[in-house]
Amino acid sequence: MRLTKTLLLATALLFSLSAQAEKLTIAAAADLKFAMDEIVTAFKQDHPADQIDVIYGSSGKFHTQIQQGAPYDLYFSADIAFPRALAEQGHAASEVKPYAVGRIVLWSPSLDAGQMTLESLTDPAITRVAIANPKHAPYGKRAEEALRSAGLWDKIEPKLVYGENIAHTAQFVQTGNAQVGIIALSLALNPEPADKGGYWLIPDDLHEPLEQGFIITERAANNALAKSFADYMSGPESRRIMTHYGFVLPGETIAP
Repeated sequence: MRLTKTLLLATALLFSLSAQAEKLTIAAAADLKFAMDEIVTAFKQDHPADQIDVIYGSSGKFHTQIQQGAPYDLYFSADIAFPRALAEQGHAASEVKPYAVGRIVLWSPSLDAGQMTLESLTDPAITRVAIANPKHAPYGKRAEEALRSAGLWDKIEPKLVYGENIAHTAQFVQTGNAQVGIIALSLALNPEPADKGGYWLIPDDLHEPLEQGFIITERAANNALAKSFADYMSGPESRRIMTHYGFVLPGETIAP
């Protein structure tokens, strides 16, 4: 009898924990990969039973997918214009929350990019330069703006190879399919790329501001876990991680 009661109690406890566990699916711009992985790990310390899945990719493609009903609960975009548009269209269950102003850099694991400028890309020895696809990737759009502002677009365009998103762009450079790339500062600050090459910060007056923001989607209007995670993003631990990877808001500085 005692064994039966014990088994029933254990079953009831497991059912209770299962019933209380929540699930969250986050669509995040590829530049957030390293920072967001750390934030999710920290967040789950207080939410061990909850399931949090993060899908990284192109902000523009996520924007289209959410318009079409994709099952994302939070959407972090490298261009704040995308979540603003979704909010205006009724696809958001929260206000648009800024989380950073992004920066772009020249980066190479084989060249001393720290001593380069955009003009260096005209060197005949550099035959392949990677940028994200400007048609749907905010970082690619800003890379194009910077090259055009510097009067170099026509000279560099024949050398360009396009990544689907900024992480894919960095992979082109890491694997040698491009000698140098214009990537997110956040990726260049990750320990693995940082150990393999230097970077040069592209002046932000060469391109439009890369304002970044997120929303809770309409689908997650009643998802308490989504609200908790959104609140956590403004907390001190999240901001420490974000600034460590160069995701700073006005008034913040990059943390060591």
